[in-house]
Amino acid sequence: MRELEVFFDYACPFCQIGHEFLVDLIATRPDLEVIWRPCEAHPRPERYGPHSDLCIQGMLFAQARGVSLWEYHYRIYRAVHEERVDIENIDVLANCVAHLTDPAPFKASLAAGEFADKVCGGNDYAYKRSGVWAVPSYRMGGRKLDSIEGIGVSKKQLAAFLDSAE
Repeated sequence: MRELEVFFDYACPFCQIGHEFLVDLIATRPDLEVIWRPCEAHPRPERYGPHSDLCIQGMLFAQARGVSLWEYHYRIYRAVHEERVDIENIDVLANCVAHLTDPAPFKASLAAGEFADKVCGGNDYAYKRSGVWAVPSYRMGGRKLDSIEGIGVSKKQLAAFLDSAE
């Protein structure tokens, strides 16, 4: 089983596009295991927003409870980029994923900051230890594919990257 690390931020429109590309490409690569590496493109207290730290904490909550991360990603990307909901509001986020997980413990986890330290750890892992400088970014077998800031990665580039690592 090959591992593909995917570095992403829910607030990044290029990450949503990259996720859609990956959904299409992963179907023909059953030997590929995706390791999700959420990281904030603009961590707090950076003035740019909206901040995705609660979305990331929600992903970690969902992951710990066996929720499909593919479904969670799809729902959060849609909420952020299509519905333009307030992702800095715990109640709003809980409503967004109510069909995937029980909203009460989801809200309690986010309010308590159960996974807040992991958000900081993910940022550190991406930017200080993995050399990520823009998201989405991909790492596999010692190789990397980085986005161009403000442009992202094309489906053709991602497919070639996945093919070259086989």
